[in-house]
Amino acid sequence: MLIVGENINTSRRRISEAVENQDAVFISQVAKSQADAGAHFIDVNAGTFVDLETEYLCWLVETVQDAVDLPLCLDSPSPKALSEAIKYHRGEPMINSISLEKDRFDAMLPIVTAQPCRVVALCMAETAMPVTIKDRVQAGAELIKRLTAEGVAIENIYIDPLVQPVSVDTRMGNAVLGTIKTIMNDFPGINTICGLSNISFGLPARHLINRTFLSLCILQGLSAAILDPTDKRLMANLLTVQMILGKDEYCGDFIDAHQNGIINKD
Repeated sequence: MLIVGENINTSRRRISEAVENQDAVFISQVAKSQADAGAHFIDVNAGTFVDLETEYLCWLVETVQDAVDLPLCLDSPSPKALSEAIKYHRGEPMINSISLEKDRFDAMLPIVTAQPCRVVALCMAETAMPVTIKDRVQAGAELIKRLTAEGVAIENIYIDPLVQPVSVDTRMGNAVLGTIKTIMNDFPGINTICGLSNISFGLPARHLINRTFLSLCILQGLSAAILDPTDKRLMANLLTVQMILGKDEYCGDFIDAHQNGIINKD
C-alpha cells in the first residue's frame, strides 16, 4: 500500500506557525519523522493561507525535498498554487486534486497532463457532495473516462471516494467501502485513495476508529491512504492486515517493520 504522510498541513496550528515563520528546521523534522516511519509520499498543504498559498506551497516543496528523498503530494484546490509549486518539485509528484466540477476540472487538466504525475481524483460531481455508493461510483467512472481520454495512464489515477464523518451520517462508512470495492473491481489497473482520519471526526477514540476503518478499506482493495505514519499502532495494523491478506510476500514488510521498531513487540 502506498502511504502519503498527512502531517504537513497548515490546518494544524504548529505547522501553520512554522510555515508562517519559515521555520525550515521544524518542517524538516516533521518530514523526516514521516519518512522514517514508512511514508512513500509526503503531503504538503498550505491552503489556510489563501493570499500566500502559492508562495508558501513553493517554500514547502523546496524545504521538504531538501530534507527527505521522497516525492510529494501537492495538495491544493488552487491551479495557480499547483502550477507554480510543481516547478520546484524534483521527480514525479502526486497532484491532489481534480474533480468533475467544471471550473476545477478545466483548470486542473492542463496541470495533470503537462508532465508525468499521479492524480488524485475526487468523486465529486458538479452539483453536490456524494451520499450513496452509486453517486460516488458514477463520478469516479466519469473521471476515469475523461482522464484516460486525455492520456493519463489508468495506473496513475487515484480515485478518492470522499470519506465523510460517520458522526454526521452513519451511512458514510459503508458508502466509502462499497465505492472502493466497486471501483477496484470494475476498472483493472485503477488505484483508490482516501483521507483516512475524516471518518472519525467529532468522535472519541479516533485512533481506534481510524485503525479499524483502515483494515476494512484494505479488505475492499484500497491501494493508498493519506494518514499519519508516525502512529505506530496504525502502521502496525496496516502491515498486519496486508500480511494476512497475502499482500506481503514472505511476510517481508512485516518482519522488516518489526526489526526496525515500526511494530512493537507487544
